[in-house]
Amino acid sequence: MKICGATILSIALLLGNSVKLRASITGPVPSDGDGPASQVCQQCCQGPAAIPGIPGLPGPVGPMGPYGQPGSKGDKGQQGVIGPIGPMGERGAPGNTGSKGDDGIGLPGKMGPRGPPGLVGAAGQAGVKGQKGEPGQTPDDSSQQVAFTVVRTSTSDESTSHDTRLPFQQTVTLLPGTSFDLETGTFTCSVPGTYVFTFSVLKNGNSGVLYIHLVKNDYKVISTYGHSNQLGQLSGSAVVVLQRGDTVYLTVYGRVQSSSTYHYISFSGFLLFSE
Repeated sequence: MKICGATILSIALLLGNSVKLRASITGPVPSDGDGPASQVCQQCCQGPAAIPGIPGLPGPVGPMGPYGQPGSKGDKGQQGVIGPIGPMGERGAPGNTGSKGDDGIGLPGKMGPRGPPGLVGAAGQAGVKGQKGEPGQTPDDSSQQVAFTVVRTSTSDESTSHDTRLPFQQTVTLLPGTSFDLETGTFTCSVPGTYVFTFSVLKNGNSGVLYIHLVKNDYKVISTYGHSNQLGQLSGSAVVVLQRGDTVYLTVYGRVQSSSTYHYISFSGFLLFSE
């Protein structure tokens, strides 16, 4: 335990005063009377007040007292009054436009009832002539491609007329938009322009002559001729200008020879360029 210097000084003063007090008491004291000796004694006993002693150290902490009883529950407060409705806020900015939904697939509607027949005009009166319609638009054929190659697969065929058309049985090439009738061997033009046609026909060895004609509509453009008792291949080609609806085909006079395995008879055509 540490003691400061001021405390030590106080103890020393107390001890000194105590010694002086004892010396005064042990001196000669008159026995009785009210003389000077009696007065001196009273003065000695009533000396100056001593310096207070050092305060004692604080006592230990006492034990915790018992818990008090819980207080009574307070009264419930009254419900507050509902405040007035506030003013309407400003209108917000419009939202972003949503993406377009998928196109729905609807079922076709039912056919409506048939209308009543129109009134019949008076006999002998001519109807009013309608207005002339606007000219139609010519289709764009600049990107159209036309081409075909057809062959025969039957063994032989014979004709006794120069106007007999040569039919075909199989298509090797037929581009979309190309019109060819195998039964009559006829190509029909759907795109006006300049065309190239080629053909190759095998002559039967037992026939004497064979004529092959390339025909545009009813006009024989070119013709080939073969005369012998042996097999022979006849061929030809031509460049022909066609309009929409024109026809091109082959006619034969004589006997031709073909095979189901080898195609000795063929007919081809293609659009060189459109108008």
